[in-house]
Amino acid sequence: MATRLDIKKNIIEWAIARAGYEMQDYLMNNPMVKEWLDNSKKPTIKQLEKFSNNVHVPFGYMFLEEPPQEELKFPFFRTQKGKTNKVSLNVYHAIQIVQKRQTWLTEYLINQGYDQLPFVGKFGVASDLTEIILDIRRTLDLEIDWASKHRNLESALNHLSLHIEEAGIMMNFSGVVGNNNRRKIKVEECRGFVIVDAYAPFMFINSSDAKAAQMFTIIHELAHIWLGESAGFDFKNMLPASDPVETLCDQIAAEFLVPKAYFLSQWQKEQNFKELNKIFKVSPIVIARRALDLGLIKQPYFFKFYNDYINDFRFKKENQGGGGNFYATTKKRVSLRFASYINNAVKENKLLYKDAYRLTGLKGETYNKFIQEHLY
Repeated sequence: MATRLDIKKNIIEWAIARAGYEMQDYLMNNPMVKEWLDNSKKPTIKQLEKFSNNVHVPFGYMFLEEPPQEELKFPFFRTQKGKTNKVSLNVYHAIQIVQKRQTWLTEYLINQGYDQLPFVGKFGVASDLTEIILDIRRTLDLEIDWASKHRNLESALNHLSLHIEEAGIMMNFSGVVGNNNRRKIKVEECRGFVIVDAYAPFMFINSSDAKAAQMFTIIHELAHIWLGESAGFDFKNMLPASDPVETLCDQIAAEFLVPKAYFLSQWQKEQNFKELNKIFKVSPIVIARRALDLGLIKQPYFFKFYNDYINDFRFKKENQGGGGNFYATTKKRVSLRFASYINNAVKENKLLYKDAYRLTGLKGETYNKFIQEHLY
C-alpha cells in the first residue's frame, strides 16, 4: 500500500498561489488536491511529486512547516505602483537562471585573474546626465549618430548588442523561462531586468517585446549598470516608475537614443513618428515619448498613438507564423560571450559537462552541436 504523506494545508495553498493560479479554478480542475486541503485524503509520494512539478515548487519545499520567504534582492519597478520585491513565478524563475549564471561567471573571472569593470557604479544619481552618456558612448565606442548608419533596426540592434558584450556585459534575450516555451514572460509585466556585478553584469531583455522597444530597455539597463543599481521594470506606457534612479535612467536612455539637438533638427524637417524612427532606429512610440518630453506634443495625443501602436503590434504578432531556428534563438537566450566562457572552462577541466548543461539549459548532443557549430 502506498505511503500517504502529511502535508501542511498552508504549504499546498501557498504553492498553488505562487504558481499564479486562482485557488477556486485550480481546485475545480484538480479535485484530488481539494481532498488534500479538506483533509479527506492525503497525497502519496508520486501524487505529491506530480503536484510539485505542476506548480514548479521544489519537492523538498512541500515538507516545510511554513512557506519560505522568496523575495528579490533588488527592486522591480512598476510604472504606476512604484517598486516591489515580488514578481510572478515565471519572472522569478527567469531571474534565478540569470543569477546562477552570474554567480558562476563572477567566480570564474576572479579565478582567471580578470579585473573589475571600471564603468560599473562609476556614477551616482546626482551625476551629470551628459557625462554619463558620454562615458557610455566612449566605453561602447559608439558615435552620436551610430544608429542612423544601419540599414534597419535589426542591424542596429545587433551592432549595439555586440558592442555591449565586448565591453564585458552579458545579454540574455528571452520571452520564456529557460527553454520552456510554455512558460511565457508577459511584456506588460517585465520588459527586462539588470543584475549589476563588478565582474559580470547581466542584462535580461524580453524578446517578446517589439525590437525597437527592446532598444530602449537595453539603454535603460546600461544606465543602471553605470549607476551600480540592479533593477527590473515594466515601462508601462513607455514611462518610468516614480523613483530618482528610474527617472535618471529613463532620461539617459532617451537622450542616448534620441539626442535632443539632433532630434529637434530632424523634427523641423519631418514630424511623422514612423519616418523619424527610420533615422533613430527606435520604436515610433519612443519617438513619440521624446516629442512629449520636449513639449512638442500633448499627453492625450501621445497616449492615443501609444495605444494604437501597441494594439497594431499585438495583432501582427498574433497573426504571424510561429517556429524559428532553435540555435539562432539559443544564441540570444544564452549569450555567445557567456557560452564561450562556459566552453573554455569545460576545456580547462574547471567545469563539469553536467554543470555546463545546467548553466546553458542545453544537454548532450544539443549542447555539443551548439558549441561546435554555432558558438563561433
